[in-house]
Amino acid sequence: MSNREKCRYARLDITRPDLADCLRELGAALVIHTAGPFQQQGYGVPLAVAEAGAHYIDLADGRRFVCDFAVAVDDAFRRQRRVAITGASTVPALSSAVVNHLTEGWQRIDRIDFCIAPVQTAPRGVATLAAVLDYCGAPVQVWENGAWVERRCWSRPEQVRFLRLRPRIGALCDIPDLELFPQHYRGVHTVMFRAALEIGMTQRALSAVATCRQLGLIRRPDRFARLFNRTAGLLDRFGSALGGMVVRVTGTDANGIDAQRAWHIAADNDHGPEIPCMAAILLARRLARRLAREESMESGARTAMGLLALPEFVSEFNRWKMVTDIVDEAGSRQMHI
Repeated sequence: MSNREKCRYARLDITRPDLADCLRELGAALVIHTAGPFQQQGYGVPLAVAEAGAHYIDLADGRRFVCDFAVAVDDAFRRQRRVAITGASTVPALSSAVVNHLTEGWQRIDRIDFCIAPVQTAPRGVATLAAVLDYCGAPVQVWENGAWVERRCWSRPEQVRFLRLRPRIGALCDIPDLELFPQHYRGVHTVMFRAALEIGMTQRALSAVATCRQLGLIRRPDRFARLFNRTAGLLDRFGSALGGMVVRVTGTDANGIDAQRAWHIAADNDHGPEIPCMAAILLARRLARRLAREESMESGARTAMGLLALPEFVSEFNRWKMVTDIVDEAGSRQMHI
């Protein structure tokens, strides 16, 4: 029997009240929730998965969804002796793996600064743009110089340098890492995340919307999602198929010397959108191996932060011909993983 013949397909409405019964009838052992955006979602899906007696992984990047996940659903999964993992995506699963790799053995981490640079032609939709616009100009708490300060999403654009991409203008976006990293990496002074769109005009348009919202001129930016979606399509001809990400860390290394390192990834041929799926794939494989060997696993809910090591991603990077580099920016030395 071919792999295609082994597959079963079903269309499910994640809002239906009998979702748990549907999953149970399908015999689901593991549910990977990819139906975002997660910024406005509750925990109905993971709770239904727990009720159905299945394990759960999601690709969530909504700050409150991820940061409050364990408190909301841990009891339900512990009662069923099942595992639930949130944020199995670029953030915080991959981002934390990168930080851990870059700072292994360090005495102190002072600053974590990272940026995602999607390609203009990446798949998008009205729902995704609505989620982006929903927090455009919204206040967000950022850990800066050892204290929580309020900043505005998509405001204060700054130039970001990449190794294999041209410099881009990046602006603050709200993600779980902004809250998780200061808690996890004790002593870090600043944690900053930016998104850098390929077309500078689009980046500046979002910054303008953020300013208008801050001034009270626009109350619901998400209402412009359809307009932005149509406009973005017209700009695709000016974009490329090359996107990427950079993570920079500064601090004190194992020898007590000031250090600054950066990890870069470049994804060509419009393959960038594959990156958010990698952590979920790796964790699902790990879960399947443990189940096959009948190994006991700690049940309950947690974030994907720190669950994977950076070398575990290498096979997936190679599968899509992505190029990664580690640069010792203090000594101008380039390495590879």
